[in-house]
Amino acid sequence: MEEKILCAAIWYKDFDKPVHSPINTECGVVMCGFRHSHIIGQCLELLNKKPIEIGEYVQGFLTSKNRFVDRIEGAEIHIKNGGKLNHHNNKLFSEDLY
Repeated sequence: MEEKILCAAIWYKDFDKPVHSPINTECGVVMCGFRHSHIIGQCLELLNKKPIEIGEYVQGFLTSKNRFVDRIEGAEIHIKNGGKLNHHNNKLFSEDLY
């Protein structure tokens, strides 16, 4: 099965790792959503904090193989599956997906 991008994700590294998390994250929590802004909004509602106040984080994507990938690797996977990049020449944005 070809690996595909499922959705936007943000990896917040300064948390304990939960049991059901992407296979390639050694620590932290990965939150997923339709767009990165939706995930940021969830954090604001749940924690009453902006991402920069939560600690170290990386914006990226969750794949069909349960991996977290950054915007650059996400772009490579998206292009391999016939997708196009409309917002940057080597980084994937959720607006490129849908």
